[in-house]
Amino acid sequence: MPSEGNNAGSLHVRDEFENSGVEEAVVGDIERRLTIWERVSNMDPVRKFSVLILLVVAWELYTRIGEINELMFPTFTATAVALVDSFVNLGLLVNVWNSISLLFTGYCIGVSIAAVLVILGVWTRFGSDLLTTLTAMLNPLPAIALLPLAMIWFGLGPQAIVFTLLHSIIWPVALNTHAGFQGVSETLRMVGRNYGLRGLPYIFKILVPASFPSILTGLRIGWAYAWRTLIAAELVFGGQVQDTSGQLGAEGSNAGGVGWIIFANQMENQTPYVFAGLFTVIIVGILIENGFFRNIEDRTVRRWGMQQG
Repeated sequence: MPSEGNNAGSLHVRDEFENSGVEEAVVGDIERRLTIWERVSNMDPVRKFSVLILLVVAWELYTRIGEINELMFPTFTATAVALVDSFVNLGLLVNVWNSISLLFTGYCIGVSIAAVLVILGVWTRFGSDLLTTLTAMLNPLPAIALLPLAMIWFGLGPQAIVFTLLHSIIWPVALNTHAGFQGVSETLRMVGRNYGLRGLPYIFKILVPASFPSILTGLRIGWAYAWRTLIAAELVFGGQVQDTSGQLGAEGSNAGGVGWIIFANQMENQTPYVFAGLFTVIIVGILIENGFFRNIEDRTVRRWGMQQG
């Protein structure tokens, strides 16, 4: 029998298992200059603007190729012309200011009432029960459903609209703020108590900073609810408010808000101007969201590391 040494010497090593040595690894670029396309595509405003361009092109092609009646669905070009004409010649900017000023009044009052309810909910058990009960009862109720009562109690005027705005603002802000307070860790609460913080100093130095993302979310939701409630309220009885004030027609058209302009153009079958009014609502929403709330978010929760961008 052949010896084990002879057998070992006659073994054949397959090529795919043979280690012929490791070549020197090539180290990639640790730092590489981005191309212009990569830098542009990483800009958030550029990406969002590209999406808007695609939507506009699709809109224009659909209305022109499909030969859609402009009374039903106008082209983007006709809507853009109507929007420019509304701002330049028809005083739409005054209507926007009327709506925003009314919204600002209702928003400030609503946030103040929500803050009082939340503070009472933090201080006492009765306040907490009161807040949770009112929120469960009234939060599901649509604000526009209160318009009949508002018209009976306050008449056809801005007070009725402010009343409906309060309902759409108070409960989202109070609910999110209270939920944020309840989510504050016990460690932070103990830190505040160890420093002798009680009452309002405890709320504003411990609870508010720790729950600010939830508070900011509530403020955003309250603003969005209030803005669409305002436009809906002006659509429902904005024309009646104008009738009672005796300011109908071209001279008094600037007395109402954006919702009133949409309502008036709808009555005259001016569909491009109706779309222009809707575009105005969208533009105001984008400006306030990205110009105001996003700025607060960048300066607070993102800078503090509480939220990732």
